[in-house]
Formats: sequence, structure tokens, C-alpha cells
Amino acid sequence: MNFTSLSEFLRYLESIGEVRRVKVEVDPLLEVTEIAVRALREGKPVLFFENVKGSRFPLVINVYGTERRIEHALGRHPEQIGQDLFQFVDGLMPPRLGSLWQRRKTLRSIASARGRLVSAAESQGSVLEPDLDSLPIQTCWPGDGGRFLTLGQVFTYDPVDAKRNVGIYRMHVYDSRTTGMHWQIQKGGGFHYHHAEELGKDLEVAVALGTDPALLLASVAALPEGMDEVAFAAFLRGAPIGMTRGKRISIQVPAQAEFILEGVVPQKERRKEGPFGDHFGHYSHSAPFPVFHLKAMTHRRNPVYPATVVGIPPMEDKFLGDATQQILGPLARVLHSEIRDVWAYYEGGFHNLLVVSVNARYKKEAMKAALGLLGSGQLSLTKTMILVSAGVDVRNWSAVLKEIREHFDPTYDFVLLPKVPMDTLDFTSFHTELGSRMILDATRKERAAVPSKTKSVTRARLSDIRSFDRRITDAHVVDNCFLIVKVVDKGRAVVEKLVKRKDLQHLRIIAAVSEDVDIRDRENSIWGVFTRFDCERDVVFSEQSLVGIAPVYKGVMGIDSTWKEGYPEPLSMPEEVVKKVDRRWNEYWS
Repeated sequence: MNFTSLSEFLRYLESIGEVRRVKVEVDPLLEVTEIAVRALREGKPVLFFENVKGSRFPLVINVYGTERRIEHALGRHPEQIGQDLFQFVDGLMPPRLGSLWQRRKTLRSIASARGRLVSAAESQGSVLEPDLDSLPIQTCWPGDGGRFLTLGQVFTYDPVDAKRNVGIYRMHVYDSRTTGMHWQIQKGGGFHYHHAEELGKDLEVAVALGTDPALLLASVAALPEGMDEVAFAAFLRGAPIGMTRGKRISIQVPAQAEFILEGVVPQKERRKEGPFGDHFGHYSHSAPFPVFHLKAMTHRRNPVYPATVVGIPPMEDKFLGDATQQILGPLARVLHSEIRDVWAYYEGGFHNLLVVSVNARYKKEAMKAALGLLGSGQLSLTKTMILVSAGVDVRNWSAVLKEIREHFDPTYDFVLLPKVPMDTLDFTSFHTELGSRMILDATRKERAAVPSKTKSVTRARLSDIRSFDRRITDAHVVDNCFLIVKVVDKGRAVVEKLVKRKDLQHLRIIAAVSEDVDIRDRENSIWGVFTRFDCERDVVFSEQSLVGIAPVYKGVMGIDSTWKEGYPEPLSMPEEVVKKVDRRWNEYWS
């Protein structure tokens, strides 16, 4: 379906029973978060809060919080879009008249991607005094530095070549007219600001709050640098996206948004931003970031304020992130013909765990593909990349672990990349935007397979592991490959002892996690392991040595994924808020 606005999409969802209007007053300070997180995990409808404390505008959350709603938003499954996009691009290599005719429908969609400038814009139906305090902006987590805009689509134009970028960047509200602008590493808006500062210019910025589904998904997608998100949204919709000139700024803004915030980010101005409870499940540290100054506010008739919550997975970003990688993932095969599939695990915050299947045609072609991907756009921020052979389901964690168990030999198949750029949100290296990465090559090779030694880890042996060291409080083995132990202290020392145990040499990985991780829950255990270690500092092996200057690794890999001094705290809601929502739960649904 071709939805032109968020309001239109919400009306459709309401008509099929996918919206719940909550009429009782709710507090944007923590209460909205607790309600939204519970509702999402129970698969409940979109929450439309009609009465938000301190604001006359309603708030909507969890709009894209199920796979079904994503399909409604796009009109079909995102995988189908991804396959059509891949077949279109692949079929044009090289361009032929017959292939162009066969793909004429897709060409028409691309032709519509030029956009359309309109003079009368619904997003400018009312002009307000610039006042962020009038909006129902939530404080998501108790340790947040304040209120944050969590779903603002930030429009910038490169002062050098006028190319447009649209991205979703959190905005820390300082007062009624200023916010932070969290332009992380590798973000298009940040590149535009960098260019503006080089030229000695301030950067005009527009923030759209609430756009049509296609434009929202395009804003989330990790598109190649320089690719216009508005054009990509038009391709998804099969119709142009209406744009109009801003009221107080010279750049174009979406004509159908719920709200538009117009302003400027001055050169050379920084202000402390954060902390903020982020999608790695911890608070990201506060740090200096550019500052957005609000110049004008406009909105459509009867607007609704859009919001989202990020935190310990699963959250709404799971469904948004999975949809965009289902659409764009197949294009990796265009850049690297040996690649068959890629999948970033939401459980690890997407950047922390990527699995790639490869049709290796010569020795170590899979490693060549991995290094190529680690130099490509947002994939360059991947911390752990696991390579498997073509035909292995990259989304099936058990299937991936089976390949590691049978085909991963660290002597030949482990590569550590130290001292490289990392995601701004990654806190594990103690150096902002610097850290390390690792590649595990578990593809099937010509050499003899790794001896499987498929001993089962019995309950008796798990009991023995728990009693092996007093710091171990629990142990669990996943697919006879991956041992996860809970420890109360000194995880590194525990891991170093475990990887040397002779009766555990049939395992491939042993990880220590902290007490807050549910080691028997797949989602939570992947989160607990892959978001809390630095590859260079926290990974060990049964045997490690140097040949010349080259490290040699043998045996079992150990990972210390325990919480460490200097890490930000994991996210949790105060007990009084939890009890308040417990007490009021039936009110929200009556």
C-alpha cells in the first residue's frame, strides 16, 4: 500500500485492530517506556497515548514493533523487496535492452525517486512558536541525561555538493530551543557538518517528526554514503515523496510530516550530550557533540508525536533493523559475488555480531570477502564477523555454531584487527570510537575438518564446571560448542582456567558473563556475550604464542564478557516505576 503520511498509516492500522488508544494520563518520564517495552514483548498493538502529562499533543509508540506491521507498512515482505532489488541490479550487469524491458516496473519506481516539490505542505499547516516543551518528549531511562527526541529524522545537505542525507540521530533536549545532535562516527549528517566546519559555515538542519513508513525505513537503512534516502523511500513507495521549502531555512523538508523542527547547527559549538540508555543495553557515556538551535516549528492538522525506545533487546529497532537488512542485504552479492547472505544479529545491537555465508572458490576467499565488507560503510563498524559456507542459514544461531564446532581452527581461521575505528556507542575498549575486531572463519575447507570430538556435556559435567571455581554460579552449553558461565568476579581468570581444561577441549568457545545475563535465553545470552568484550583485551586461547611478530592461537577460544570497572551500567527501570505500571496495567487497556 502507498501510505503518504504517518497519520494515514495509523488510520489503516486502527481499522484492522492494530492500534490501542490509551485515554488515561501517562507520564513521559519513564512510565511511557515501561508500558511500551512490556507491550512490545507481549506483541500488543501500537500504543496511541491520547493524554500525555504536560503536553496537548498525543504520543504514538511501537508503530513498527512487529513483523506484521512492517509488512503492512511496505505492502509486502521486505525480503521480497530485497530479492527484487537484487535481481534488478544484477540483471543490469551489463545493461541490455531485453533486461531493461523485463524490469520496466522497477524502472518506473526508480523514475519516481526524483522527488516532487510542492507549494502547499500539510506539515506546515500550523506555525508555532519554537518551543520543545510543548511536545511530549520522554525520558526513557532513569540514568538518562534528560529528555530525548528518539525518532527525529534529521535532514541535512552537504555544503560541498548539495547531496541530501536523512538519518535518525538522538537529540538531547537542553531547553525549549536547543538540543544535542548525536552525529556518531560514519553518519552522513556528521560528514555534512564536518564539511561545513571546514568551510567555516553553520549547517542548516530540519528534523521531521513522523513521516510516511517508507521514508522512516529509508532513514533507518544503512545506505551507501551519498545515496539519497528520500529517493530510496520513493523507490520503496513507488511514488514521489513530497518536499517543500522550509519556513525559516533554505533547505527542503517533508511535506507530509507530523511536525517539522527547523534550525541550525553552528560551527565549532559543542556541548555535553548524554548519558543515554542505548540499543547496546547500557548507558552510552556523555561526550561533547554539536548543538541544534531551533528556529521554527510547524505541524500538520491534528498531529501525533512519534517515539521509540531502545535498550536491552528485543526492542522496536529489532523489527526496523531486520527489515532494512532484508531489503539491502542481498546487494552485498553485487559488490562481492562470492557472498551468498549476510545477517547482523539484533541481539548484539547489530554492529557487534555479523554472520556472512560465502561460496569460497579458492583458499581463503572467504577471508578476502570479510576484509572487503569491513571496509564498506556501516559494516566497517562490525566487531565480530563469523564466516560460514554457502547454504548455511546465517540467521540460525544453532546452524552457525555447528559450523564453528566442525570447521573453525583458530590456528588458521582467527584474525584479530586491533586499533581500528569502532561504533561510537561501543564502550568496551575504553577509547571512544577506537577498538578492535575479530573474524572467525568457519567455512568448510579443503584441509581436514576440525576433529569434532562430539562429547556431550552432561549434567554431571556441568555440575563439575560449576564447582570448579567458586566464582562460577551457573553454566550452560549451547549446541555442544559454546559454553557460557556466570561468574561473580574476575571473569578473565575464570576463562583462562576453563580453556585449559582437558575435558573441555572439544568445545570451541567458552565465555564468562555477569550475573544479570540469562544464559539459557538465546536473545539475552547473545546480548550478554557480544556487547561486553573488547577483542584485543578480552579474548584468550588455550595456547598463545608468537612466530616472529605473528600471533599463533590454538585450542579453545575464551571470551571475558563480564561487566568491568569503567563500563556504563546496564539498563533497568526503578522498582517504583515497575510497580506503578503493574498497578495501572488494566487502566491502559480498558
